[in-house]
Amino acid sequence: MRNSILTMAVLLSLGSWGAAQETTINQVPIKRTSWASGQQMYQEYCAACHGAKADGKGPAASACKVKPPNLTAMAKRNGGKFPYDYFYSVVQFGTPTLTPAHGSPDMPIWFPLFSSLDEGREGIALQRMHNVASYVASLQVK
Repeated sequence: MRNSILTMAVLLSLGSWGAAQETTINQVPIKRTSWASGQQMYQEYCAACHGAKADGKGPAASACKVKPPNLTAMAKRNGGKFPYDYFYSVVQFGTPTLTPAHGSPDMPIWFPLFSSLDEGREGIALQRMHNVASYVASLQVK
């Protein structure tokens, strides 16, 4: 009897410790930024996961199912050329999902959110996307 009570106490304490270790992600409405500043948009929309230095080490990275990539190495992983088309695709459509069994991707689809900031004016949303891409391209390791 004493051993079963001790075992139960250990299991309960481990369960409560595990629950305390879970990370909670608070979803908040998108903040308005200048469409002209790729750096400002990156810091507001991307840095939480990808990090202020775009190294994949943002404060919310540990809460992601898949570790955010180091964005400063995109050109390096692409033969020395920044992959603008891939970047635009991820911002517009999200990251490719393998199967439903792997869960949903953590990467938000930013294009609809950019459009919502500018009352559906697609041209400005496209310019936002381009300016963020240009900023990330400027951060590439040599």
